[in-house]
Amino acid sequence: MNTQSKHIDFSTALTTADSITLLNKLMALENLTDENTYRNKLTSYLISSQQKWQLLTSMNAGYQIDNNTFISSPDTFKDSEYNLTNWLISLFNTLFLEQKVELVRGKQEPEYFPIQGEQLARIEFAHGFFASALHEISHWCVAGEARRRLSDFGYWYAPDGRSAAQQQAFEHVEIKPQALECLFTLACGRQFQVSQDNLFAKFDTSDSTFASDVYQQVKNYIAEPHTLPRDAKTLLAALLSVCKTSSSEIST
Repeated sequence: MNTQSKHIDFSTALTTADSITLLNKLMALENLTDENTYRNKLTSYLISSQQKWQLLTSMNAGYQIDNNTFISSPDTFKDSEYNLTNWLISLFNTLFLEQKVELVRGKQEPEYFPIQGEQLARIEFAHGFFASALHEISHWCVAGEARRRLSDFGYWYAPDGRSAAQQQAFEHVEIKPQALECLFTLACGRQFQVSQDNLFAKFDTSDSTFASDVYQQVKNYIAEPHTLPRDAKTLLAALLSVCKTSSSEIST
């Protein structure tokens, strides 16, 4: 029987103060390892990207048409989410252009396709959802060079309804990707919800430590950002600088 796992409030994992400290550490790591490439090549793009993000998130919240009238609608939310996802696609594809990979809005289930000849590697995320895009990006960040040459990074996937042993294996390989997804999500100022992907489990999952394991990994990454995968550092620094913090709060 599938029971509700213990609730963990992931929104507290990355405070504003944590964000500023983490971004400064990431920028220092970038300076040491990449000869300031992050700042020099992307500063102007990130400034433009920040302006677009602020506009889109304000649209997502609704429209204020005068001092007394504030409106929002399902259509407004749907359109702004679509545009926010386009924004994320543009950001990712700009940051990682040199790696010959592109983030693509998928029509069905997510899938990763490695480079084929002149065709770029593709990260296709499910049904155009923003959260799915961050999840699939997280798997790409965790995957090493060898796995990036394999379809779906060489991983197996058993659909919902897995056995207890399969569920345990699933949760083991999902801890780091979902920890990265959590950081990316919180950096965007959005809510994160851990996913055990087991709605139809026929066994008791109440003893699972998956949510707490993901939370602990998030805190470990925040405390020791040098342990983040290389590309996760780049994307997280960009998201923090564009979405979470203001330039006046960042060390120069």
